Amino acid sequence: MSMNKSSELYERVKGLFSSQRLCVLSTDLNGQPYSNLVAFAANDDLRSIIFATNRKTSKYSNASLNRRVAVLVDSRTNTRSDFDKALAVTAIGVVEEVEGIQGKEYARILISKHPSLERFIHSESSAIMRVYVELLIVASFSKTEVINFR
Repeated sequence: MSMNKSSELYERVKGLFSSQRLCVLSTDLNGQPYSNLVAFAANDDLRSIIFATNRKTSKYSNASLNRRVAVLVDSRTNTRSDFDKALAVTAIGVVEEVEGIQGKEYARILISKHPSLERFIHSESSAIMRVYVELLIVASFSKTEVINFR
């Protein structure tokens, strides 16, 4: 499925990304998957997922060695209704550290969603990271759809 901003699917994903504060970032650690919870924000066009991390973390060094990552955002509540209502979106893409004017803009976006993280986001040891999303795999319990940005 190609991207259509007016589509119901796009709006569902956009709503999920705006309502959730945490995602699971998966990187590569010596050939093994490595996952972390991170606070995130996304651009309105869903092409960028933004997070901050300390440069001394495994996720930062993993992302520096292999820029291919996956990000999982989901709506589960761990209740029976998840079988009918839960939505999970896997974003596949390439991560990079963003600095300069663009880094400041991404920091502003992150802080607007996570004001309690402002000090961490502006810390000298923190990196503003952007996942350039190539593919969104949108899954409910019984259906999977794809938004392909390629």
